[in-house]
Amino acid sequence: MIASADSPLWTPPATDDLPVTRFATEAAQRIGRTVTDYDSLHGWSAEDPGAFWDLVWDFCSVIGDKGERRLINGDKMPGAQFFPDARLNYAENMLRRDDDADAIVFRGEDRVNRRLSWAELNAMVSRLQQALLDQGIKPGDRVAALMPNMPETIAALLAVASIGAVWSSASPDFGARGALDRFGQIAPEVLIACDGYYYAGKTIDIADKVSEIVAGLPGDPTVVIVPYLGRADEVAAGIANAKSLDETTAPYKPRPVTFLRLPFSHPLYILFSSGTTGVPKCIVHSAGGTLLQHLKELHLQSSLIRDERLFYFTTCGWMMWNWLVSGLGVGATLLLYDGSPFHPSEATLFDYATEEKMNLFGTSAKYIDAVKKSGLRPIETHDLSSVRMMLSTGSPLAPESFDFVYEAIKPDIHLASISGGTDIVSCFLLGIPTKPVWRGELQGPGLGMAMDVFDEDGRRLPSGRGELVCTRAFPSMPIGFWNDADGARYRAAYFERFPGIWCHGDFAEWTPHGGIIILGRSDATLNPGGVRIGTAEIYAQVESIPEVLEALAVGQEWDGDVRIVLFVRLREDAALDDDLIARIKRTIRAGASPRHVPAKVVAVSDIPRTKSGKIVELAVREVVHGRPVKNIEALANPEALEQFMDRPELRE
Repeated sequence: MIASADSPLWTPPATDDLPVTRFATEAAQRIGRTVTDYDSLHGWSAEDPGAFWDLVWDFCSVIGDKGERRLINGDKMPGAQFFPDARLNYAENMLRRDDDADAIVFRGEDRVNRRLSWAELNAMVSRLQQALLDQGIKPGDRVAALMPNMPETIAALLAVASIGAVWSSASPDFGARGALDRFGQIAPEVLIACDGYYYAGKTIDIADKVSEIVAGLPGDPTVVIVPYLGRADEVAAGIANAKSLDETTAPYKPRPVTFLRLPFSHPLYILFSSGTTGVPKCIVHSAGGTLLQHLKELHLQSSLIRDERLFYFTTCGWMMWNWLVSGLGVGATLLLYDGSPFHPSEATLFDYATEEKMNLFGTSAKYIDAVKKSGLRPIETHDLSSVRMMLSTGSPLAPESFDFVYEAIKPDIHLASISGGTDIVSCFLLGIPTKPVWRGELQGPGLGMAMDVFDEDGRRLPSGRGELVCTRAFPSMPIGFWNDADGARYRAAYFERFPGIWCHGDFAEWTPHGGIIILGRSDATLNPGGVRIGTAEIYAQVESIPEVLEALAVGQEWDGDVRIVLFVRLREDAALDDDLIARIKRTIRAGASPRHVPAKVVAVSDIPRTKSGKIVELAVREVVHGRPVKNIEALANPEALEQFMDRPELRE
């Protein structure tokens, strides 16, 4: 097992006034047995998912008709159906309020600072809904968006959901080919795009790219251009079948939004896999499953309540954006940010937290590491008294980053490293408000998620490293993949390894505290000498070295075995000399094991990553072996791959 420090980094305050503790009390009353702590509550939620999710519906005050049945074919995965008789609408559950309090606060770097009340958000949704209905949009039609994380994007999503159409989005930094690889598969009836965006102080014009995307989409979609740079009319004039947002909504006056209640399993979102090893998979998620999972995660696991202020640094191409939007369903205010988190300074997001009295601060492991290496210590420069919880995802959060949060950001914060993904538009492992935080650990499985770790033969591993699995059905499993009529691709993606068991593709290990450590993606696991090693174990060590900004490890086929090659991106004033290489190897050997020590350490000036910021080990592995990367359009910086081609260091 993983060794841990003797004491936790954070211990929850003694209080019964938490949503999850009130939920546990109601659970005990319903089932007629004592629920003493989170572990016993989780045990019940995994054993009896029908009853558990029924209580989630009631406790979170879901608006809709629940119907008679809670779960059928609950022992089948895939095949289980939650609330098969229910009727609901996701947008109706988001727009519970219509008052003058802040619904959305928006910052676009240092260029834009806006806020919308609930009443203004409802009015914007109403006008967009009327425009879509007059366009003939109906349930099941697709609406695609190439948009920044701004209020109009959320309003458009809610208008689409209100009439039962299906939403799909990507961030405007996607190239035309990358957008077409996604949107071209789902043939949207409407494309919503911005007139450009800001990043790192630069103004990015995307008019030509939008024209290319529109020309490449099947059919003849209606195009709506949203003003962000103030050029929407000009951009729309140059695109076939396009109007600006103002022109689109001008004929309509706000009126009460109407909501079409549809089955629990009616599609809400189409999300896309990263697509770094081929054309992206189009993952279809249900309105009911998304709603219940997100309300559980926000209200019970994160203790989010009405009027609190929720922030997550994300783009519209990452599932954390979809997760963020659901904060409206709790009655919380969404704090949106679009652009570089380091413009105009590394303090930008902490300035935002202070000025808007942020309660939940969501970000990525890479961001926390970057702040650490910038030298910023927000504990000394910012008033973060309102921030009670920090969430991190995207990649495993290194133990040193846990230390940094408690030493340099806030000592009494609930830090939750969470993990799930696009595949489930939610989390398997996440924060637990009533349990301690231990260095380097995810606190544990979410309620209703029957998580475990299996060995290669499908046997449970109470200790040791193996495959992260989910053994029981849960509502936010995808409906399926788009254009996968017989479900073959869907089953192959998650259920082929262990029939009837969701295999998520993460390499993981239980901890003595009932938490889990994610060791990296299974398909990126290194196998030198036949021993499975998670890349996250290496990154946690090497990225603690001040000269190393980030790293990427792959296995190179060599001399009948596999050797570890570590690529490092260094500070501008650092050089990869023999002394630094030796220090990197010593650090990895001492902090991990001799088997983790790379055979080669190679310097690069950039590391390729997806649009959502995840490094792409598989693409680099292909390049190192001289094999083509199937879909470089999925990368934010595909030019970085050139540095990994035919390296002389890897020929010896």
